[in-house]
Amino acid sequence: MGDVRLNRVDQGQAKIRNVPIAVTPEGFWCCPSPVVFQKSHKPQNPLNKTKPSSSPPQPQPKTSVQKKPVAVQVTERRGSAPAPSRLVISDDQQCSIGVERSLAGTSLAAERVSSRPKIETMPRKVAIEFGEPGTCDMKVVLLGKQGFSVKLSVHRDVLIEKSSFFSEKISEQSDMSCLQIGDCEDVEIYVETVGLMYCKEMKQRLMKQNVSRILRILKVAEFLGFSSCVQSCLEYLEAVPWVGDEEEEKVVSTVLQLQGEGIGVNPVLKRISSDVSNVPKDTLSHIIELVLKSNEEKGRREMKSIVLKLLRENNSLPSYARSTDSCNDMIYRSCRSCLDSLVSLFKQAAEPTFADKPSDGRDSVVKHIALEADNLSWLLDILVDKQAADEFALLWANQQELAVLHAKLPIVSRYHVSCISGKLYVGIGRGELLPLKDTRQLLLQTWLQPLMSDYNWLQHGCRSFDRKLVEEGIGRTILTLPLEDQQSILLSWVGSFLKTGDSCPNLQRAFEVWWRRTFIRPYVENQGNAVSDSSTMSKKDE
Repeated sequence: MGDVRLNRVDQGQAKIRNVPIAVTPEGFWCCPSPVVFQKSHKPQNPLNKTKPSSSPPQPQPKTSVQKKPVAVQVTERRGSAPAPSRLVISDDQQCSIGVERSLAGTSLAAERVSSRPKIETMPRKVAIEFGEPGTCDMKVVLLGKQGFSVKLSVHRDVLIEKSSFFSEKISEQSDMSCLQIGDCEDVEIYVETVGLMYCKEMKQRLMKQNVSRILRILKVAEFLGFSSCVQSCLEYLEAVPWVGDEEEEKVVSTVLQLQGEGIGVNPVLKRISSDVSNVPKDTLSHIIELVLKSNEEKGRREMKSIVLKLLRENNSLPSYARSTDSCNDMIYRSCRSCLDSLVSLFKQAAEPTFADKPSDGRDSVVKHIALEADNLSWLLDILVDKQAADEFALLWANQQELAVLHAKLPIVSRYHVSCISGKLYVGIGRGELLPLKDTRQLLLQTWLQPLMSDYNWLQHGCRSFDRKLVEEGIGRTILTLPLEDQQSILLSWVGSFLKTGDSCPNLQRAFEVWWRRTFIRPYVENQGNAVSDSSTMSKKDE
């Protein structure tokens, strides 16, 4: 953060610029604006100036405070004739001893006699002075990068009371009149933090700052042992909103780096972590249950998208950082609950007296069927993303009762169920789930015919249905089976396709692959074997 030295402050010639700084009732500066530092440290090219730099200082603007404004003296070190001695530090103000003063005087006299060097080759320094030297009993000099320095006229008792850092340094040398801190990374914030030692209402002062600046003040306050400022910064960070992930990461990383004892960082970190070591297992279950039971279309649709996206982010974490098994068990419990509800609704809709019920009652059952089917489809998406959908394929393949009831309902009431079958075929075709051969075969036996029965309605009445994708998924699923099973399913498909045409899935690509495997590959292999055998015989004859 900074290097503490008891070095002297070099003298030199200067051009003075006055910057207005408001003074607090305690007789100190009110934390300066960053513009003061930016304008003072801005590089300039002296060769572009046509006038000598001997113009008088500009008049100081007045500020509406309880005491008169004190000018901040800004100096730019140059190799020019001596400027007014307003900024030049007198002997009794320098951080030096008597021997160093005499050496400095001799060196300064030699400089005046020697010829003036070129302006371009002279090192440039920018210095700013804060406070009222006449009312203060100590100096603090901050040395930043590239020669940037700041001298603060301060009160010894204030520093001892507010800062453990200054208290320790002053106690080591009771007659110390000047303390120099070198290599300051953030001189501007050092000045503001020291200024805060004079503020009675620190919270009101910090409220005017943004999070980024508060974090800078927090770092310096911790280094200086300014505990009341550290606590005020933490209270600010605990209450203010953090905008965006980047700002949140900056706050968390800065707070976690605090090393002082007794620093209450826990209230800040409670925003991102719980005192409970493990998040309750029923929290995610409760969220999913709320989504599954919702009847409001827009809110339901948006929450499904949000939860699915956030679960995908969780899936990117290492396996040790997430409770995969417990989460999957909870999702499958929801799947079974939805399936039980769906079977019950299908039974109601399949009753002979269902058509005689009032239209409101029938519509309610049909909407509930669509809702439960949509719930299962969403849960399947979650399981596919978690690479845990193989058990769902087995669960769905064993729903023979539901498949039988499916044939008894009107298409408008049942087609949502076929969307689930289509999604499973697409997932198997893409390799997103890898059920066993018996499961794949049972899945086709149970649900392919119901899907083909609803196919015409799915194409024209379901906006989310992608015909080409589903046809490709069905074909690839069929082709994963043994050749005899492929033949049985595809020959059954040929009969349906010849009767209904576009109202049936187009599995021509899968049919072509099966054809080549059945009729062409054996001939090619036999030909290859015959050629191999003949070549072997010829070699033996030779």
